[in-house]
Amino acid sequence: MAMAENGTFCWNELATNDVDGCKKFFTELLGWKAEDSDMGGMTYTVFKQGETMVGGMMKITREMGDVPPHWLSYIAVADTDAKTKKAEELGAKILVPPTDIPTVGRFSVISDPGGAVVALITMPQG
Repeated sequence: MAMAENGTFCWNELATNDVDGCKKFFTELLGWKAEDSDMGGMTYTVFKQGETMVGGMMKITREMGDVPPHWLSYIAVADTDAKTKKAEELGAKILVPPTDIPTVGRFSVISDPGGAVVALITMPQG
């Protein structure tokens, strides 16, 4: 995943209970390639259009609770911790506190004052 400009949508991620069905659906519908990686006990699928990464997919885990299948959009920020704190001060609900993803970056998941869910992410420079 390349470094995205601060304040821009930079990643989309599908959480689903039907990884195989969704992989087949999106590869056949959109012509995406699906590449699986072992992420320390879970499989993560990266979707590519040509050589460009366009999104990811993972199985809904027990830790996620009773969430329905969904797409989650990520917004690039310079400092996940600071932006998460500011979001909370502005009325957001913190659903996932700032957390590190090894080799990817630091992210959080928030619900804005209207209830819409989005993730914030700081990716390593370079």
